[in-house]
Amino acid sequence: MNKTTVKELMVPLGEYPTVSEDASVYEAISALEKAQEEFDKTRYRHRAILVYDSKERIVGKVSQWDLIKSLEPKYEAFGDMRMTSLSGLSPLLVKSMREGFRLWQDDLDALCNRAAAKKVHDIMYRPTEGEKVEEAATLGEALHAFVVGRHQSLLVTRGKEIVGILRLTDMFKLLCEKIKSSKT
Repeated sequence: MNKTTVKELMVPLGEYPTVSEDASVYEAISALEKAQEEFDKTRYRHRAILVYDSKERIVGKVSQWDLIKSLEPKYEAFGDMRMTSLSGLSPLLVKSMREGFRLWQDDLDALCNRAAAKKVHDIMYRPTEGEKVEEAATLGEALHAFVVGRHQSLLVTRGKEIVGILRLTDMFKLLCEKIKSSKT
C-alpha cells in the first residue's frame, strides 16, 4: 500500500465544527450548520461536532446518533449501546425493548424541545484510544482501525494533541476513486 499518511486526508481541526462541552444541544446544531455552510462543497458534509473542554482540548464528539439518542431520555438507562449494536440483536428483542421501556412514546416536538436545552457534555461520546490515529500513520493503519472498530471517524493526533479528524466518508471516497482509476 502506498505511504499516503493520515495527515494528507484528514480534516484539520480548524475546519471542523467544535463547541464547548458546556454548550447546549441547540448551540451544537447551530455550529454544525454554520460549518456546513463554510466547508468545501466538493467534500462530504460533516456528520459530527467535536467537543472541547475549558482548556480548549478536544475531549469528545457528538455524532448524529448521539443527537438522536439524546431525544429519548429513557436510553440513559441502557448505558453505552455502541457495542450492543454490533452484537446483532434480533428484531423481536429490539421491538420488545421499545415496547417494554415505552421508548419514543412522547410527541416528537416535545422530545426535541427538551433536547435543545440539554448540555453537550451530557450527550457527547468520549472516544477511546482505539478511535485515535497518529497523523503520520499510513492510510493502511487507519483502514485497519476503521474496520476493527467500525468507526465513522478517527481523531487524528500529533503526540497527545488532537489536530484533526479522519472521516470514513473521505476514506471511502478516496478508495472509490482509486478503484475506478484502476480500470483505466
